[in-house]
Amino acid sequence: MLNDLQYISMFSHSTPEIVMNLAVALLCGLLIGGLYRATYRGSGYVPGFTRSLIMLSMITAVVIMIIGNNLARAFGLVGAMSIIRFRTAVKDTMDIIFIFFSLATGMAAGVGYYRIAIVATLFIGAVFLVISKTHAALPKKREYLLQFYSQTGDKTTPAYQNILDEYCRNYSMINVKSIEEHDLVELSYHIRLKDPLTNSEFVHKLSSIRGVRHVNLFFDQENF
Repeated sequence: MLNDLQYISMFSHSTPEIVMNLAVALLCGLLIGGLYRATYRGSGYVPGFTRSLIMLSMITAVVIMIIGNNLARAFGLVGAMSIIRFRTAVKDTMDIIFIFFSLATGMAAGVGYYRIAIVATLFIGAVFLVISKTHAALPKKREYLLQFYSQTGDKTTPAYQNILDEYCRNYSMINVKSIEEHDLVELSYHIRLKDPLTNSEFVHKLSSIRGVRHVNLFFDQENF
């Protein structure tokens, strides 16, 4: 029995098979990376993450080909990978989804399941694209907490009021705090944007107003 476990059959991949596995993994990685780039709505898009998704799919395929059907290799690779420390924090839960997406397609390509890899990439990608474009997963009412500093000045209507009227469906002031040392007031609002996808543009325009500083927009512990 022990000998049987030690000499479990191993797949021997020919060069054309290796190239084909990597090509399918590359194709799926490119599709996943393009989908991520097209649907990302955050304010901190990192091009390197898109490239990482492509490489992750191919590297996963290589790992699966190395493991093959050999338990000893599998445990050896698990031990080797366990010493790696990943220090990059994942800021968005969707980033984790795309990481697993690349891993899954890379695994399928690595074992030669090309149809599963390609069909799954196309189908899951199409579903995610539809959800993203139709905003089906967004809540009907999405409230934000807006905080910023504004200089105290004349009694006229402040310039930021026009920006609030332009981007917000409704808003209400919840707190005003005086910052005497810098002749500033800290303002806090509960707001509801007309279009939740314009949060980055809204923050940028508000920050560009003279006298407005340190603009922060919060929702579910996310800071834009």
